[in-house]
Amino acid sequence: MGDWSDDEKTSAPAPKRATASKTQTDDWGSNDRQDNNDDRGNNFSRGRGRGGGRGRGGGNFGDRENNSEGFGERRGKYNRENRDFNDNGEEGSDNRGSGSRRGRGGFNRENREDSDRPPRRDRNENNDNGDNPEEQKREVYIPAETTEEELFASSISAGINFDNFDKIEIHVTGKGSDDFDQIKTFEEAELRDFLLNNVKKSGYKKPTPIQKRAIPIIMGKRDLMGCAQTGSGKTAAFVLPILNTIMNDKDTLNPGKPQCLIVAPTRELVIQIRDEAMKFASGSYVKVALAYGGAASRYQSENIVQGCHVLVATPGRLMDFVNKGVISFDDLKFLVLDEADRMLDMGFRDTIDKVCNHSTLNKDSLTIMMFSATFPDEIQRLAAQYLRNYLFLTVGIVGGASADVEQEFIEVPRREKRQLLTDTLTQYSKSTDEDRILVFVETKKTADYLASFLSETTLSTTSIHGDRLQREREEALRDFRTGKRKVLIATAVAARGLDIKGVTHVINYDLPKEVDEYIHRIGRTGRVGNRGKATSFFDPDVDQTIVSDLVRILTQTKQAIPDFFGGISAGSCGMADKYGGSDIRQPVAAGAPQKDEDEW
Repeated sequence: MGDWSDDEKTSAPAPKRATASKTQTDDWGSNDRQDNNDDRGNNFSRGRGRGGGRGRGGGNFGDRENNSEGFGERRGKYNRENRDFNDNGEEGSDNRGSGSRRGRGGFNRENREDSDRPPRRDRNENNDNGDNPEEQKREVYIPAETTEEELFASSISAGINFDNFDKIEIHVTGKGSDDFDQIKTFEEAELRDFLLNNVKKSGYKKPTPIQKRAIPIIMGKRDLMGCAQTGSGKTAAFVLPILNTIMNDKDTLNPGKPQCLIVAPTRELVIQIRDEAMKFASGSYVKVALAYGGAASRYQSENIVQGCHVLVATPGRLMDFVNKGVISFDDLKFLVLDEADRMLDMGFRDTIDKVCNHSTLNKDSLTIMMFSATFPDEIQRLAAQYLRNYLFLTVGIVGGASADVEQEFIEVPRREKRQLLTDTLTQYSKSTDEDRILVFVETKKTADYLASFLSETTLSTTSIHGDRLQREREEALRDFRTGKRKVLIATAVAARGLDIKGVTHVINYDLPKEVDEYIHRIGRTGRVGNRGKATSFFDPDVDQTIVSDLVRILTQTKQAIPDFFGGISAGSCGMADKYGGSDIRQPVAAGAPQKDEDEW
């Protein structure tokens, strides 16, 4: 069932602008720089706190409307249905509280963020990383249902450069890689009629390269590691064949036993994948459900218990439901890990281990797929522990940026960034109503400051970050998608996977510390053959560490390198060396023997 501070401006020389011709980071929560550990249901400290009728922490207050017991009771009973949330908005798994009416606590607020999580990569006291977060408002949030009209209206149509996709190289390695011919049309995939109709309604005219190869492989129920550039249609590449197989198999739908589980690192990405699945399943009996933090746990669990064919979840809420017995894997046939490299890299390996080794799982009937834009060698080695005799599919230059995105860099000191942003946005304010501008910043504090400052101008602006309630986060994205707000100020969580129609311009107000984050950010525009532009504010005092990697990206996409990058060359290190552009196993020639992969 588908659910749905900046310094003040001072006078200084004009910034240097370098336009590429065609010839710090904040977190949703409090810990990691990348925003991708949004939902860590198993990694909270077991802090004990005191709370009463007016206290905060330890657990949610009594919810009289839902007849739930909480700290509204004098004895401070532990509310197991609506338990407390950490800074990431995900549920804690072992929170306790009792006592005085005005007490505070619940979590150990000094130690909770670092207790069980991977160490923070960049501790910067100037960044608002949530070290001393203000106590946040809490509410029982039930998301609004998304209508069928809204689902199809959000689809991004193929752009003017879509035909260039046919020139992109595709490589498939692994035993039996020649057994699956690529499709040229969706009809060749023998998809059911309702799927073909929904594909057409979505504006898809022909498959993208990853769809051409991945759809037959998944329908053949082979484990797959898929690697393709951002904006290449990865979600449809796995959703379509999975829905088709579920319909063909006609297995009985049992309560709390999904037949397909899709796991992604952030709430916004999970919601987006759910929307894609619901869109393609429109008109069928296939039910799609959600499980993610920040929204009402009971509401989500009831939808799952009623039965769902496809469950899309974040790791934290998923394991919370598994531990409670809400979810069982008896009927699971497909497991998809989207942005798999980031989930494994950011500490979700334990969750994946628990799913893949769960007592209710039938491994012999399970097909596992992992998708991402990058798969470094060490991540491949980790992933190989879960996949059996898998095929490795790469499309284009792994770890590279889309050539459809024009990249511009402007050298500007920090104190001038705000005025430069205002000037840049004002220039684009006269664009069409469909144009959207996405601005990335390093900190939550900067996001709120800029959104507030710009809202006092004629620019319609909103912001999204981890200190906002889940309802506020979803409302901000909804306003941005629909065009009610044309500018979205965001922290790095919006860099991963989000597919928003009409984003023509991405601005890096603050450049990230790592180039893969840069690639994901600018990949929010220039999708599916559409042209886009990315403007990055380059502060020479803080951004020098990323220059060599940026030069590689610009060289790979045949774009101009700014003079203020200091003449650094791309060097001899290829992008594939860092991002896993090739299968770490020995490549297999056609017809050549290959040892069987290790079993579970």
